[in-house]
Amino acid sequence: MKKDIKATVGENLKAARQAKGMTQAQVARLLNKYQPDYSQYESGKIELDYEKMVFLCKLFDITPNDLFYGTFDNE
Repeated sequence: MKKDIKATVGENLKAARQAKGMTQAQVARLLNKYQPDYSQYESGKIELDYEKMVFLCKLFDITPNDLFYGTFDNE
């Protein structure tokens, strides 16, 4: 069964955030969101719009390909 792209992006977003040692609440504040709203991105319930994706990629020092394919280094 093929995984939903929102779920894949969410998992990779979570891994990138954790690799930077940030909490969901910290990232949510930077996006002017509440933590429960941000958590929906990581859980794959809602998808990122272009502006948020670009912002988060810059914040986590990753590329959009990293979000879609999980090619960044978590170490």
